[in-house]
Amino acid sequence: IALSTIFFIGLSSFQLSENVQKSNWVHLGSKKVNWGLEKDVIEVGKTEGSFTKLKIKVRGGDVNMRKMMVTYGNGNTENIALKFHFKKGAESRVIDLKGEKRKIKKITFWYDTKNSSKRKATVHVAGKKA
Repeated sequence: IALSTIFFIGLSSFQLSENVQKSNWVHLGSKKVNWGLEKDVIEVGKTEGSFTKLKIKVRGGDVNMRKMMVTYGNGNTENIALKFHFKKGAESRVIDLKGEKRKIKKITFWYDTKNSSKRKATVHVAGKKA
């Protein structure tokens, strides 16, 4: 009985920890994308906090994401090759940012769309707080 009690306490604390981690994700911005080959910028603002990871979600249509450039609060940039076709409703892997926690000024991404559904996609970016 004691062993099973310890097991269940450990399991419930793991689930609690996982829920706390999920709450560290913050919506940084969204952009409705145009058709064709494009470049768009999501202004984040370096006062939003420090982040260690990013994630992209696409809603409404398909997008061929080419690359993304993160501009940090200190002016340094990080290029992230994505080269991924996001279907409507898809999301990216978790993208680790180089270095420790980083303040993000803006996120620039390059993409193209060949959307036969005639619906423009919206790209959402979330950051994980440090």
